[in-house]
Amino acid sequence: MAKGSFWKRHENLYFAVTNKKVLFGACLFTAILLLSIIGPYLTPYEHDEFAGPGYLPPSKEHWFGTTLQGRDVYTGVVYGLRSTLLVGFLAGTIASAIGLVVGFISGYNSGRAADEGLMMVTNVFMVIPSLALLILLSAYLPYRGIVTQSLIVSATAWPWTARAVRSQTMSLRSQEFVNLSRISGLSTFRILKEDIAANMFSYVFMVYILQFNGTILASVGLEFLGLGPTRGISLGLILQNAVNWNALHLGMWWWIIIPGLLLTLLIVSLYFINTGLDEVFNPRLREL
Repeated sequence: MAKGSFWKRHENLYFAVTNKKVLFGACLFTAILLLSIIGPYLTPYEHDEFAGPGYLPPSKEHWFGTTLQGRDVYTGVVYGLRSTLLVGFLAGTIASAIGLVVGFISGYNSGRAADEGLMMVTNVFMVIPSLALLILLSAYLPYRGIVTQSLIVSATAWPWTARAVRSQTMSLRSQEFVNLSRISGLSTFRILKEDIAANMFSYVFMVYILQFNGTILASVGLEFLGLGPTRGISLGLILQNAVNWNALHLGMWWWIIIPGLLLTLLIVSLYFINTGLDEVFNPRLREL
């Protein structure tokens, strides 16, 4: 009885742990995350260290082969995967936080000066070509680390979140329970936190997954153009180096296919999690 009552109180959790798409995406993402955490401890090399002769295919000594310069591809991939995930986490968190704050304040003050000012700034960022702005920001910075890369990517990732959250907030602010809180004298901060944000938890969670996914793709795109971190390694930098050294033309498929496949699996895992959660939080989409 207690077990049944628990699932009744946590209906969304029940549908999440029984949704095949969520389970598949979560398992795949967990495996990739564990690889980024444990993987570096399974290699004796550093990502920029000479590991042996170049042009070696995958073998027992070098699981993912070596580059043309004799670096171990497995070492580069696991260290690069860790950096890529970290950039996605930081950039996704920053972009989501900015978008949520702007969206909540603007939506709650719809039609007022605060709303008009915030939406004007949001619209300016939306019409600016994102790739062009990212290239300019990256090109004129003498040093680019993971934090700097995250700030650059998040600078153009937040506007769509702000507009989406504003729309949801405008819908909730007219509900009776929000009006009751307003009449009771609760502060704007408490109303936004307890009445609006609390009722948008599922939506906010899905927004964060989309931001995490989008910022990873944006950072990889910059790295592929040669505008990534000036130090360290990432999946985008590995792919860029492989293309620059004509890995496919030289028959070194392992240098470009393996990191590309890992990046694809990462994006696929987030896609399945997002679509599965959409079914969980939207009863009309749930599988019977």
